[in-house]
Amino acid sequence: MRPIILIPARLGATRLPDNPLADINGLPMIVHVVRRAEAADLGPVVVAAAEPAIVEAVTAHGGRAVLTDPALPSGSDRVHAAANLVDPERDHDVIVNLQGDLPTIDPATLQACLAPLVDEAVQIGTAAAPIDVPGERESPSVVKIAMAPGEVGEVRRAHYFSRGAIPFGEGPSYHHIGLYAFRRAALDRFVGLPPAPLEQRERLEQLRALEHGMPIGVAIVARAVPGVDTAADLDAARAALGKTGGSS
Repeated sequence: MRPIILIPARLGATRLPDNPLADINGLPMIVHVVRRAEAADLGPVVVAAAEPAIVEAVTAHGGRAVLTDPALPSGSDRVHAAANLVDPERDHDVIVNLQGDLPTIDPATLQACLAPLVDEAVQIGTAAAPIDVPGERESPSVVKIAMAPGEVGEVRRAHYFSRGAIPFGEGPSYHHIGLYAFRRAALDRFVGLPPAPLEQRERLEQLRALEHGMPIGVAIVARAVPGVDTAADLDAARAALGKTGGSS
């Protein structure tokens, strides 16, 4: 596999406006994400930006970014456009879509999301962690995966993703982590598909892939990583990165 990591970023969030540029211990949040992605050592790392201000922030700190059409409807569309811009020769056969609001992601989690692609039938790899925080299973802000139980380091197939508490009954539940390793051809196909009814209902675009028979493999990792969507999330990220020296 020859991966490239692409990080979609835009300034239009409603809950935390301009969040890619939010200061976390002296650096814009998007720069923290870039540095975590670089530490995974999988391949090139490029930010797919919707606005010039994001490009300027990334390049000012030594990163690489490209400007994409701000009208693109989703992060996957933005990543697809960026892939065609930075790799028109298609040298990279795996496109890792890493959300730009994950400044505390463990580089090992990025590496793990490639493990499902060892199975040639799997079109998309992702990652999840067992839920062990009270209230997460019921929270609509935490995306859950219905899949067979497994241990850390194992890979399972995703049957469904939901903001609801799935699956029903006793047993483990899993917190989905916002990154996807697409086979290049799978990403080409995915962005050309129409939105699926369940995707629109749950507001989860990965359900489009399942609706159209694209298998998603899930690497089980030890710890979920919180996104930064609110002021409270931002404070938590500042505290976490301060403890780990993330602003250096």
